Amino acid sequence: MSEIKTLNTGEKFAHASVGSLHNFEGKQFVKDATGATSCEISFGTLPTGGMVPFFHSHKENEENYIILSGSGKFQVNDDVFDIAEGSIIRVSTNCDRNIKCTSEEPMCYICIQAKEGSLEGYTMTDAEITEHTSLL
Repeated sequence: MSEIKTLNTGEKFAHASVGSLHNFEGKQFVKDATGATSCEISFGTLPTGGMVPFFHSHKENEENYIILSGSGKFQVNDDVFDIAEGSIIRVSTNCDRNIKCTSEEPMCYICIQAKEGSLEGYTMTDAEITEHTSLL
């Protein structure tokens, strides 16, 4: 199983890594490594024919799955559909969900979990252009 590592932190940031996604195995939650307070992010992989060993539902949080590699099937309640690299699936609260890898290569995905209905300001409605000396 892969492990997330905190690489460096500052007063206003945290930098962590799961390493090479090509070699990533298992499931890893990010919140503890970064100190996130707004959402939970996890990386997951499923081998060929593998699926999460249980269905689950959330009371307050929606989930957004981003498929990075591989392909498979996704089920929300009684709806089943094909997914593949580049697929993005949003799943609402209070419904069952599961994911299965059907490709010859492992499926790698990111899952972002946040409180449903909490997104207010985003992109430029929550941002402002600032002046700062670049050290890049």
